[in-house]
Amino acid sequence: MADEFIKGFGILTAGGLAWMVLSGWYTTPSFEETQLVAEIPGNLDTYGQAAIVLREVLFWFTILGVVTFWIVLPALEELREASS
Repeated sequence: MADEFIKGFGILTAGGLAWMVLSGWYTTPSFEETQLVAEIPGNLDTYGQAAIVLREVLFWFTILGVVTFWIVLPALEELREASS
């Protein structure tokens, strides 16, 4: 169980940090306004659009990875042990 926790924590840390960096670059217009979740600017070049796509992928990777390693896999292990 400890290795599932650390895998989920690694995903949470790495994916969350990368998401925050990309969000800080592209969706923080100023420090006085909304930060990290503001509107995506409309005048992005190809690399900016790819970064926004990567930002979305990292968000879902982080959420689904943590849920998988912290909830789904331990629940399946408990079910397997209970049925034996």
